[in-house]
Amino acid sequence: MTFFLFRCLAGRVRPLLAALPVLLSACQSGARHPADVLVYNATIYTVDSAFSQARAFAVKDGKFVAVGTAEELRGKYQAAQEVDAQGQFIYPGFYDAHCHFYRYALGLRDADLVGTESWGEVVQRLRAHRLQYPQAAWLTGRGWDQNDWPTKEFPTKDTLDALFPNVPVFIIRVDGHAALVNQKALDLAGITARTPISGGVLTKDAAGKLTGLLVDNAVDLVSAKIPEPTPAEASSLLLEAQQRCLAVGLTSLADAGLDKSNIDQMAALQQQGKLKLRLYAMLNPTKANKDFYFRNGPVFQDRLTVASFKVYADGALGSRGACLVKPYADRPKETGFLLSTEKEYRALANEIAASKFQMNTHAIGDSANRIILNIYGEALKGQRDRRWRIEHAQVITPADMPKFGQFGIVPSVQLTHATSDMYWAGERLGAQRLKTAYAYEELRKQYGQVALGSDFPVEDINPLFGFHSAVARQDAKNYPAAGFQPENALSRPNALRGMTTWAAHAAFEEKQKGSIRPGMAADFVVLDTDLLKAPKEQLRTAKVRQTWIAGEKVFEKK
Repeated sequence: MTFFLFRCLAGRVRPLLAALPVLLSACQSGARHPADVLVYNATIYTVDSAFSQARAFAVKDGKFVAVGTAEELRGKYQAAQEVDAQGQFIYPGFYDAHCHFYRYALGLRDADLVGTESWGEVVQRLRAHRLQYPQAAWLTGRGWDQNDWPTKEFPTKDTLDALFPNVPVFIIRVDGHAALVNQKALDLAGITARTPISGGVLTKDAAGKLTGLLVDNAVDLVSAKIPEPTPAEASSLLLEAQQRCLAVGLTSLADAGLDKSNIDQMAALQQQGKLKLRLYAMLNPTKANKDFYFRNGPVFQDRLTVASFKVYADGALGSRGACLVKPYADRPKETGFLLSTEKEYRALANEIAASKFQMNTHAIGDSANRIILNIYGEALKGQRDRRWRIEHAQVITPADMPKFGQFGIVPSVQLTHATSDMYWAGERLGAQRLKTAYAYEELRKQYGQVALGSDFPVEDINPLFGFHSAVARQDAKNYPAAGFQPENALSRPNALRGMTTWAAHAAFEEKQKGSIRPGMAADFVVLDTDLLKAPKEQLRTAKVRQTWIAGEKVFEKK
C-alpha cells in the first residue's frame, strides 16, 4: 500500500518538477529590466578605475547600465537588440583632446599638400586642383612641409605669381603657423613691405621685397580675406568630416579655437540629429566671445561643452615661431617670439580666473611654456582643480617641468608630433634641449595624467596612429627600431586612458564619458585588434569595425 501511494504521488510530482524550469524562467523573465542593446562575445576594456575587462554590457537610454558576462546580463535584462561582437575588442569611444574639427571640415575643399616631397610636387597638386575647381575665387591648400624636401628651404611666391597671376593663392604649412601666398593675395590684403606686424613675420628677401612667406600673426592678415563658405556648404563639409572621424573610432572631439557662430552652427546640426559627435569647444578669446560667455556662463549639454578659452602663446617649432629661452641651434640669432605680450597674457589669465572657464594655452617653446606656467600659477592662487591646460607642452626646461603638478596644470599633448618632428627637431633645439622635448611620460608623472590628441589636420585624424606613437615612439615605418627617446613612451593602459577617460577629465567630463561602466554615456568602438597585447607594428593597421555613440551605431565597416 505504501509503495502504491508513493508511485501515485511521484506520478503527480514529476510533471510539476518538469515544469519548474519553465516557471522559474517565466518569473525571471518577468523580473528582467528592459534594455535597448546587449553586446556580448567581446573582449571589453572598460578603462574603469581598476582597468578591468568584461565580456558583455547592456545599454539603456544612451547609457551603460550593466557590465559583466552575457549570462549575468541576460538574467537581469531583456534587450530589444542583442549584438554578437564575434570575439572582437571593444574600447570606450576615442576622444581627441586637441584637434581643429571645424577647420578640418572646411579644409576638405582645399588642395591636399600633405606628404609632398618637393616644391615641384606642391605646384603640380595646385595646378591639378585649379583644373578641378576653375571657378573658385581663391586657390587654397594645406599641408606642405619644407622639412620633407631635399633643400629644406622655405619656398617663395615667384612660381605662384607666374602660374596664377589672376587668382589669389593661399597655401598653409602643415603646422598652421606659416603660409605662402602670391602677389594677388598680398594685394587683396593690402600688404606691402612696410606693413607693420607684431607677433609674426612678413618674410623679405635680401633686397627687402616680400617673398610671400607669412609666419604666425602675419598669416591672419591674408586668411581673413578668404570668403567663408555658405551655411549650407559648411554643414555639408562638417557632416563629411564627421563620417571620416567616425570611421576611425572618434566619438568626442576637443575643437581648439572657435567663435560663437561656429559653435552655434555645429550645435544646430546636433539638435537636428545630424551631427552625432560630442564636442568640447574651446573659444577664441575675442571680445565678442568673452562678453557673451562670461555673461551667460559655460555650456554643459549632452553633446556640447563650452567651458574654455583657447589662447596662443607662440608659434611652431618647424617654422621657428616657437618662443625659446635660448636661440635656435640652427639660427643662432633667433629665439622665436610670443604672439602677444606677457602683460596681455597676465590680464587675460586674471580675467578668466575670475570666471568659471578654463584657460587652455598653446605653448610650444620652453620660454612660452615657462611664461604661461608662471602666469597660471599667479592667477590660480592655489586652485589646483581648475584644470587649466597647456596645449602641446612641447619643449619644457627641467626646472619648469614640476610646475604642472605644483599648479595643477593639465598637459594636453599630441603624440604624433614627436614622431613627425623627430627627423629635424634636434637641428632646431640641439641635443641637450631635445631631451626634455616631447616628454610625455615625464609630463604624466608630474600631473598624474596626460590628455592625448592629434591636432588634426596638422596630423592625421586616426587616433590609432597616436596610440602607436605613444607606446612605440615610432613613425608609420616603425622607425627608429628602438623608438625616439623611448624613456618617454607611455604604457599601453595609460595611452588608452589618455584618449578616453583622461581626455574627459581635462574637459570636466569624466563623470559622463570615457569609460564603460554603469551611468556613463554608451560611446564605444569595436576593433579587430587587441591594442593592449598586439605587436607594436600592428597598432597602426588595426581596423575599426563599428563606432557607437549613445547606444546608436553610427559607423560600420562593410
